[in-house]
Amino acid sequence: MPRARPSVSVIIPNFNYEKTLRACLESVFAQTCAPLDVIVVDDASTDRSRDIAREFPCVLIASPRNGGVSAARNLGAAAARGEVLFFLDSDTALAPDALANAVDQLLDDPGLGCVHGVLDPEPLFDDGPVERYHALHAHFWRRRGAGEVRTAFFALGAIWKHVFEEIGPFDENLRDSEDVEYSGRLVEKYRIRMSETVTGRHDDVDRLGPMLTEQYRRSQLLVAAVGQMRAGGLSANRPLGVLAAALAPPTLLLGLLSPWLLLVPALCVLLFACADPGLSRFVLRTKGPGFLLWFTGVHFVLHLALVLGAARGVVRWLTEPDFGPTVRRRAPAPATGRR
Repeated sequence: MPRARPSVSVIIPNFNYEKTLRACLESVFAQTCAPLDVIVVDDASTDRSRDIAREFPCVLIASPRNGGVSAARNLGAAAARGEVLFFLDSDTALAPDALANAVDQLLDDPGLGCVHGVLDPEPLFDDGPVERYHALHAHFWRRRGAGEVRTAFFALGAIWKHVFEEIGPFDENLRDSEDVEYSGRLVEKYRIRMSETVTGRHDDVDRLGPMLTEQYRRSQLLVAAVGQMRAGGLSANRPLGVLAAALAPPTLLLGLLSPWLLLVPALCVLLFACADPGLSRFVLRTKGPGFLLWFTGVHFVLHLALVLGAARGVVRWLTEPDFGPTVRRRAPAPATGRR
């Protein structure tokens, strides 16, 4: 007889994703492992998201104010009845066996606290080359890191409810990099696995400008993730490529001294293009040489946004006490009496 699986609560934070929410919910209710409950936490959307959620037999928690993804996930977890919490972003649609595969891995390995998945190389809705770039890159670096890892991503990830309660809620001071901060607490007590059998198609930004803006914003919290990366946490980009992209623009100034010195930024760009040969081979094999050339150009520009965002994040880290995880907020200086 097949073994009994623990009950699962699917928790879907949502903010203005009417485009993808229906596909997300349809994929959840088509799972081979039916969830005990499905909880949509609408984070004060202004579109038709709540009307779409009401079309399905799910619990709708309508937040009166926008508190961010961490707050939305915490609200969903508090209302969940399942033994396993499966967090799913509302712009992602699961493969039919995603829940079953995640739960089975948790059952098979008692020391495993969390299983999270790998995004599909094809976007949920193909809206053009920018989105294809993002889907390919997101799939590749996650697939490359599959196995036991030190970072969990909760766009599609399962965690035992008792583990979540033990580790504590997501840091509601963080609207980005909340997964990395949570992973730092989780990995101290439990193992984390990224699995290629837990998959979903993701709908991402489809225009270059908004994608660069999003990368700049998210990169500002990289300074808070340095400890995780040094400890072996997952990284989407090769350090050599990041360094080469960072050096290319400032070395252009060498051209003021001599035109020959423009070879330096050119070599930086070449070094960047060669920094991740596995990624280049994957894109070439999947989409061909023309798309690889375009992919590399977009990838370079995205790295520039990453570097600028990280630099801005360092400044904010040093000057804004409330920036970053709650635990690093500076306590008021103790009062000192006269000697």
